[in-house]
Amino acid sequence: MNDKIDGSMDRRSPRGLRQFFHQISQMANSPWGSPGKGDDDGKGDGKRTGPRNPWVTPDPADQRRAQKPRGPSALDELLRKGRGGFGGGGSGGGGDFDLGGSIRRWKWAIIGVVLVAIAFSMTHIVPPEKEGVVTRLGSYSRTVGPGVKFTWPAPVERIRLEDVRAIRTMAIGSPNATDENFVLTRDQSIVDLAYEVRWSVRDPELFFFQLADPEGTIREVAESAMRATVANFDLVQAIGPGRVEIEAQVQQRMQELLNQYRAGVMIQGIAIRQVDPPSQVDEAFKEVTAARQERESAINLARAYQQQVLERARGDTSAFDQIYAQYQLAPEVTRKRLYYETMENVLSNVDKTVVEARGVTPYLPLNEVQRRIPATPPAAATKGGE
Repeated sequence: MNDKIDGSMDRRSPRGLRQFFHQISQMANSPWGSPGKGDDDGKGDGKRTGPRNPWVTPDPADQRRAQKPRGPSALDELLRKGRGGFGGGGSGGGGDFDLGGSIRRWKWAIIGVVLVAIAFSMTHIVPPEKEGVVTRLGSYSRTVGPGVKFTWPAPVERIRLEDVRAIRTMAIGSPNATDENFVLTRDQSIVDLAYEVRWSVRDPELFFFQLADPEGTIREVAESAMRATVANFDLVQAIGPGRVEIEAQVQQRMQELLNQYRAGVMIQGIAIRQVDPPSQVDEAFKEVTAARQERESAINLARAYQQQVLERARGDTSAFDQIYAQYQLAPEVTRKRLYYETMENVLSNVDKTVVEARGVTPYLPLNEVQRRIPATPPAAATKGGE
């Protein structure tokens, strides 16, 4: 038969190849053709399509394997487990993948997540020290106080919290001479000012939406108000006694300007930390300050002496007025009294005794004798007594 196949066609041409495979298939269906694996005809369906080889005795084990139903392979088991993990399984033991049920479960899970996110974006807790500004699609809607507040879900409405009770501090200039802030006084002197501005948010709506840079605006307003105020004070007042008045005027000026700008800010106070001359003239300024202090000290001493003299003169005048009133009531008595008092004051330090009446026996001047006797040391007097 092989000779017949080889002689009847040329296998190098397409037609010869088709005839060759056709003859091979005819030989498989002959009584000597071998059946497929697991069945008689090699197709795996357990049916015989042609006669069995009469010279081959079938193996009983092969027959039992052919009659026993084949179990699922390892790949089938893996696919079945994968379908079960995705919610499949099907009915009738077929293990088909339930795509519709899995999609429904995922859809409900996504919807639940979206609902939770919407609930969180709608609920807000405002602390007691803060206020919330609600914006709707970017524009101002309302201002809410402390507590639990509800809004439309984001991004329809958003809330922004601001602390309205905190006192904030802004430092301008530096007390350590690292950032000089020169200001001109009324007497054309230059001082280096360092001060702090204490402020708080009064209206969150205006603070957020009225000014593009609220803190920068506060700084510029503070510098402008300080320069305008210090220009009305001379150097001595700016350094010493005029600080309190300068702080009060700067606070008032700043509040008026910020109210005109509608900044929503309250100025709590101004604190001047340093008022010094420029570093280039610091030594000369110290000498001038010392000289001024000496001058002030001398002036204060002169004023104290002046006040003392004036008080003494006022006392003498009051005493004279009282004596004059008594003189008008009894002139003779008052005249003699004045004479005796004057003589007593004049002769109180004179070692003489004046005797007006005649025939008075003079007395021994014991006071003069005692004055002329030299003082004897206590030790000498004791030795002589022994």
